[in-house]
Amino acid sequence: MFAILLSDKMDPFYQNIASFPTAIFTFFLVICLLYWLVAVLGFIDLDVLDFDIPDPDGRLGVNQTDLSTPDVLAGLMLKLGLYGVPVTIIVSFIALFGWFTCYFIVHFFFGLVPDGLLRYLAGLPVLLGTLYVAVMLTAIVIKPIRPFFKKASQNTVKEVLGQTAIVRSSKVNSSFGEVFLADGGAGLIFKARSTGDEVFNKGDRVVLLEYKEVENVYRVISEKEFLN
Repeated sequence: MFAILLSDKMDPFYQNIASFPTAIFTFFLVICLLYWLVAVLGFIDLDVLDFDIPDPDGRLGVNQTDLSTPDVLAGLMLKLGLYGVPVTIIVSFIALFGWFTCYFIVHFFFGLVPDGLLRYLAGLPVLLGTLYVAVMLTAIVIKPIRPFFKKASQNTVKEVLGQTAIVRSSKVNSSFGEVFLADGGAGLIFKARSTGDEVFNKGDRVVLLEYKEVENVYRVISEKEFLN
């Protein structure tokens, strides 16, 4: 197998995946593969790179008067149908579909384009068009699997409420913080908020008391208060 990969017959393949615009998707595809490899080995949590995407029921969960870059990106992903599954899966599908589409366009048609500036000029619309196709294909693929992730999320909420977690951020207050919950595996990380003016420091033991679906956060109280 390695002999085939290193043979001269593979040179056109390597040239295609390393040339513009395919190289852009090749880069992101390699990053995604490395991420999944590290995640499967248990060194990082599978949703470590995720951020909140608003749901389609009107509960955007963003500040409509002061939209930050993540808010705008989340709104765009919602509009394109890229919601309901972890962002890492979405990015992986986009990279995969984009790589395949771009590779075959370059393979069959770019031989007609002279090297140099003209190839880069021709590659730019191909890159944008391929990205659009990849996004549309990804939206189609993830649509039927959304219910599975929603059900898994609901089950997770039921299972973790009442359990003790450790504050992993510098603090947890009414507007900021994260906690770590040991689940026998790689562990789970949740966004957490305290009640009132109470502040927990890193390493404190807290209990997950309530899940706020709109904000996608857990309300926590100290373990001592919960046991009393």
